Amino acid sequence: MYRDLTIPPPDIVIDLMEGFRRSKSMFAAVSLGIFDQLDKQSETDEKQGLSLKELAVPTGCNPESLEILLNSCVAMGLLGLKDSRYENSAVAETYLCQSSPRRLTGYINYSNEVAWGLWANLEDAVREGTHRWKQTFGTEGPIFSSFFKTPEAMHEFLMGMNGFGMITSPVVVQAFDLSRFEHLIDLGGATGHLSIAACDRYPTLRATVLDLPHALSLAIQMVSNSTSRERLSTIGSDFFSEPLPKADLYALGRILHDWDLPKIKQLLKKIFEALPVGGALLIAEKILWEDRTGPRGALLQSLNMLVCTEGKERSLGEYASLLSEAGFSQVECVRTQTPIDAILATKI
Repeated sequence: MYRDLTIPPPDIVIDLMEGFRRSKSMFAAVSLGIFDQLDKQSETDEKQGLSLKELAVPTGCNPESLEILLNSCVAMGLLGLKDSRYENSAVAETYLCQSSPRRLTGYINYSNEVAWGLWANLEDAVREGTHRWKQTFGTEGPIFSSFFKTPEAMHEFLMGMNGFGMITSPVVVQAFDLSRFEHLIDLGGATGHLSIAACDRYPTLRATVLDLPHALSLAIQMVSNSTSRERLSTIGSDFFSEPLPKADLYALGRILHDWDLPKIKQLLKKIFEALPVGGALLIAEKILWEDRTGPRGALLQSLNMLVCTEGKERSLGEYASLLSEAGFSQVECVRTQTPIDAILATKI
């Protein structure tokens, strides 16, 4: 086939035009409970997979339309199809089913029900430089108060973040040798995935998950089920407004990118003053390149912060400057092979 070599191929543009369709197809399949229906069947029945009709009834879907969605999930590698029966792929079993401790469904449902609408107003966010909560949902007050309308929604969102943390936290705690530290306090530690990973890695380390009291129930459950539970604890507290418990290592995992500069400076100074000499702060965030042209995931996450929060992603230079202003004189960074990188700032 003849092609004018002076004209670039449109592959990138076409792929990006299709990209949101792939995302929404996965979101819809999770929301409709398709993966969970297949998961339940595989647990209770010797036969493998479900037919289109067997999936249409419990999900309440039009069979003809459902077939299009199911076959799209097959094409994306989320489902298998054999003898007209659908089954979950290994990826779906691990990340898209409610029964899996590694599930990402809470974050997927949040992306579908909340972030999708916020991103629809990205143009206005770029024009005005502010998040889109009021425009999209008409909500006032603290941004994060809108995340969890019910305890069930909070639980599922945190489980999604836990699944994400199970991918990244073991790598973050290995990025530096933390064996010299005695007590880690994970500020805004959610389900405790970073604290658990740290204690699993360092057998003499104690760790405390600190988060708002109403968000701690899942962390308590996770900690109690951990093999390192004797060295793990939880504290209900607001790290912005209340004094920090003493420790020689603090952690901030995906916290700083949520907030504006005044809040970040306030928090970093507070942590520095609470640390003993030789103590350190472990930061887990996506780190931009110095020229801010990549990595792509960090840039897209920065756009997500723009529409969702008061913050953004930053380069190592930007973090080093903020940490130096707070008093830290030694700052190291490791770029990992996961979506989250690691910074260790030490009080000398």
